[in-house]
Amino acid sequence: MTEYAFVTTPQLEIAYRQWNPHGIRTAVLLHGWPDSPACWNAVAPALADAGYRVLAPALRGFAPTRFRDAATPRSGQLAALGRDLLDFIDALDLRRPVLVGHDWGARAAANACGLRERVASHLVMLSVGYGTNDPNQSISLQQARNYWYHWFMATPRGERTVREERRAFARRMWDTWSPAGWYNEADFDQAAQAFDGPDWADVVLHSYRHRWGFVGGDARFAADEKRLNPAPLLSIPTLAIHGTADTCNDPESSSGRERFFSARYERLLLDGIGHFPQRESPSRVSDAIVRFCSTE
Repeated sequence: MTEYAFVTTPQLEIAYRQWNPHGIRTAVLLHGWPDSPACWNAVAPALADAGYRVLAPALRGFAPTRFRDAATPRSGQLAALGRDLLDFIDALDLRRPVLVGHDWGARAAANACGLRERVASHLVMLSVGYGTNDPNQSISLQQARNYWYHWFMATPRGERTVREERRAFARRMWDTWSPAGWYNEADFDQAAQAFDGPDWADVVLHSYRHRWGFVGGDARFAADEKRLNPAPLLSIPTLAIHGTADTCNDPESSSGRERFFSARYERLLLDGIGHFPQRESPSRVSDAIVRFCSTE
């Protein structure tokens, strides 16, 4: 692995890390919130050993990825994440990579597949169920409780917390979304460097406010939004990996999603694992990815 490289897309200078640049196949690994490309540090080498060229970009708002124009709205809407991924794929001329995403990254990967048919060979979604972008979706009272931080960020107090206490706020998620003792301080400190960029707070606040209809989106993504809601049928082999101890997105949120797929859909539950399976059980995650992506 090298340090960050950069590629220019229409809106962003996207920072990414790379393993095994001459691999025969390509896998793009997309992190979630609140995290960074470092979340793949134990998964990427295993995929590289299996022959993959592995790329792990930092999403919009997460340092060191940066916006090219100060006037560009700091949108965090989910359609923007999917379009960013397509721009990244085009800029690097990637041919049907495997797309692996966790949390925000899972939504980015699924949305990219919804916006462009056959953009990827396989889709792997961690800790997120497909078809959950609709602000009018039904959620259980337990899931509404899990999403307290969504509602908190819609308030002035929540905005101040995100802007002024971002590391403490992010740590609260790490401390409560998985069983106690699952991470060490060095891992959190490394991830938190991505939260220190100038756009992180704006993108995060807009993302959670937009997904529930509290604020409008960037007009340049209006056509993409229409294509993604309702969630389109995907014709790509898809694997959902979910920890049974995830207290952010209940494991049931990835259950019963076969109706959204015209291709193979599999679901892997990891007992005792919380919201960050790529960090908590990296060997099981990498083994599952390699196995699933070995066939169409």
